[in-house]
Amino acid sequence: MRLDGRKNDALRQVRFTRGYLDYAEGSVLLEMGRTIILCAATVEENTAPWMRGEQRGWVTAEYSLLPRSTHRRSPREAVSGRISGRTSEIQRLIGRSLRAVVDLQALGERTIRLDCDVLQADGGTRTAAITGAYLALADAVGRLRQEGKLGVNPLKDWLAAVSVGLVKGLPLLDLTFAEDSEAEVDLNVVMTGSGHLVEVQGTAEKKPFSREQLNALLDLAARGIGELIAGQKKALGASGVADARPGGMKRLILATHNLGKVKELKEILEGLPLQILSLADYPQFPPVVETGSTFKENAVLKAEETCRRSGEMALADDSGLEVDCLGGRPGVYSARFAGEGAADEENNAKLLELMKDVPPEQRGARFTCVLALARPGQPTLTVEGSCRGSIAPAPRGDGGFGYDPLFIPEGERETFAQLERERKNLLSHRGRALRKLRQALEELTLKD
Repeated sequence: MRLDGRKNDALRQVRFTRGYLDYAEGSVLLEMGRTIILCAATVEENTAPWMRGEQRGWVTAEYSLLPRSTHRRSPREAVSGRISGRTSEIQRLIGRSLRAVVDLQALGERTIRLDCDVLQADGGTRTAAITGAYLALADAVGRLRQEGKLGVNPLKDWLAAVSVGLVKGLPLLDLTFAEDSEAEVDLNVVMTGSGHLVEVQGTAEKKPFSREQLNALLDLAARGIGELIAGQKKALGASGVADARPGGMKRLILATHNLGKVKELKEILEGLPLQILSLADYPQFPPVVETGSTFKENAVLKAEETCRRSGEMALADDSGLEVDCLGGRPGVYSARFAGEGAADEENNAKLLELMKDVPPEQRGARFTCVLALARPGQPTLTVEGSCRGSIAPAPRGDGGFGYDPLFIPEGERETFAQLERERKNLLSHRGRALRKLRQALEELTLKD
C-alpha cells in the first residue's frame, strides 16, 4: 500500500466537473487526488495567418501553474515577461496530443484554444491537463455541432494521459509529487481510446531501466488510461459528443479475444447499425478472470467488466460443451479442459480419450451458450441458447473452432466444422441465443 492507501496499480480518486465556467465554450474542473486543474476551451472563428486558405482548423493549448498551486509560491511568469522552458514544453505536449485525435479538415477554418490552469499541484499535472482538456474540447465541439456550425464530428478518438514510474523498484500508476520525487524512472504516457500511443516521455532519473520494465510500465499506463477514458465517457453521459463512430452508429464491444467467436457474432449481427469491436481493439484491457461456476455468471462478469472499463455497450458469451456420459463435463471448463492455455486440438484429444469406449447411443451432448449484454447505467440482459447433438468418434471438418469438429447436431450427419456457416449459425447454441437478443439490440440501436 502507498502513503495514500492506494494499491500500486490504482488511480487516485478522479472527478470531472463539466461546465465549470459560464462563458467558455467548454470547461472542466478535473480533480485527481490533490491535483486540481481547470481546463477551458475557447472557439475562435479564424486561424493563424500562416494557415489561411488551407481549409483546416487548429487546436492549441496554454498551461500555467497558479502562484500558490505548489508548496512554495511561484512568481507569475507574466511578470517576468516570458514563459519558462518547462511551461513551453508542457503546453506544446498538450496541443500535440489533442491534435492527434482531431480531424483538422472537419474542424473547418477555426481555432480552439485550451487553457489549462493548475489550481493545486500534487504530481501528474501535465497528464491530468491532457485528460481534462480533452473533455473541454469535446464540449466545445458539442456546442459547435448544436449550433449547426459543424456537420461531422472532428473528434476521431478518445484521449487521456497518466504518469507511471518505478519507485523503489516497484511500478506505480499515477504518481503523486512525493512519489515522483523519489522515482528511479518516470514516464508520462498519452494514449487514445483505441489503445494507440500518442506520446511517451520517459526518463531514468537515477539508473537505466530495461525493456521489460518499460513494457510493464506501458501496460500499467494503458490500464490507467482505460479507466480514465471510461470516466470521461461517464462524465459526458447521454450527450456523447466525443464519441467518434461511423455515421453516428452505436458501438458494441464483443468481450472476447476468440477470433472464431468474433467472426460468428459479427455474421449473426450483420445488418444492425452497430460499430462492432472486440477486445483485440482494446489491448490495454487486462484479461477478465472467469471465476463464475456457471455460464451465466461468467458471461455477466465479462460483459460488465468490459462495459465498466470502456464505458460502452459490451456483449459477452460464455459457452461450452456438456457431455452426458461425463456428467456434464467439460462445461464451464470447456476452453481449458486439457489445462490452462490448451489448444482446441488438445481439448478435443482429451475428450476423445475419455470417451474411447463409449458406444454411439451413449455419446449424447449439448452445447450451451449464455449471452450477457451490459450497458452503462442499465441492468444487464441475459439470454440462453442450446443445441443437442452427439460426439463423433474422430474430428471431421476444418471449419469452426473449439469442439466443432466433434459435435454433430441433432438431425444432421455432419459436424459443426463441416456445415456451411449459414446452416451452423441457424442451428448453433450461440446463434439461437443471439437471435433471442437481437430484438433488444434492434430497439437499442433505434434509441439516441
